[in-house]
Amino acid sequence: MQTELLSVTPEAIQRAGELIRQGQLVGFPTETVYGLGANALDADAVKRIFEAKGRPGDNPLIVHISRIDQLAPLISGEPSPAAKALMDAWWPGPMTLIFPKSDVVPMDVTAGLSTVAVRFPAHPAAQALIDAAQRPIAAPSANRSGRPSPTTAAHVMEDMDGRIPLILDGGACEVGLESTVIDMTGSEPRILRPGGVTPEMIAQVAGSAGVDPAVMRPLKEGEVARSPGMKYRHYAPTGALTIVKGADGAVIRKICDLYDAALEVGNRPLILALEGHLPAYGDRKALSLGADAAGMAHALFARLRDADEIGADALFSEAVAADGVGLAVMNRLGRAAAFHIVEADE
Repeated sequence: MQTELLSVTPEAIQRAGELIRQGQLVGFPTETVYGLGANALDADAVKRIFEAKGRPGDNPLIVHISRIDQLAPLISGEPSPAAKALMDAWWPGPMTLIFPKSDVVPMDVTAGLSTVAVRFPAHPAAQALIDAAQRPIAAPSANRSGRPSPTTAAHVMEDMDGRIPLILDGGACEVGLESTVIDMTGSEPRILRPGGVTPEMIAQVAGSAGVDPAVMRPLKEGEVARSPGMKYRHYAPTGALTIVKGADGAVIRKICDLYDAALEVGNRPLILALEGHLPAYGDRKALSLGADAAGMAHALFARLRDADEIGADALFSEAVAADGVGLAVMNRLGRAAAFHIVEADE
């Protein structure tokens, strides 16, 4: 199959919508990361997503809508007052809500779960594609399973060339991390995957917000993945990634020691650090993750892909505090590193 890359135009959107209606796959931009879309109501089309990504079948997908009134047919029952408050605050936007599913949603979409994850993206190209397809669109990130999520159309082409017919190029994604996923089936909103809509923001609108313990650890044996991004090693570069936590000075010294030791045994090490810390690493090879947690959120996936381009096989990353958007950054870093986290000695 030849994969075509088209800039977002009305003509390209209409063509992509027709492909979705025909049961084909399309790579498309959202404000978070690029998605790999199929007709959410067509089980055969949804199976093609799993095939193209090499994605395990027990990892659920998110259904994307372009109008609030498209939600009702997908879910069973009415959204709670808390869910409505969250929808009013952040739809369209980088927030996914989990509801009991209706029978119209194929079990292939939900990985056999009785719940469905739904998002109303803010990106105009994503909304236009859903409108053109005249269908809700099931879409995970448009990368091979386990790889860093794509934040440009070129990233999608790296992973999906020859696997899908069309990629829509809408430029670089604004947010850079996937949406916050919130389970609305319990007594309070429960964050299953953190993102740009933080626990503090959710609690301010809904009154409270819980964070699932699996956000910062692997799932235990027998635990079910209730959200994308929970079960498997995700977002990973080819090289082994180690996260170093602690006070700034101790972290820098520890990373320097780890880098030098890796270099000594013939590895090709690379440091991922905050912009202000780069001079402290001297002539060691390092890439900037931005100035702060928000900068890391935007840059992280692109830097992990850059590490592969460089050929790094031993990566050492600074950490940030796991609060606010930093929780989302540390969740993605943790899964990319299979939670290999080292505490720096004072």
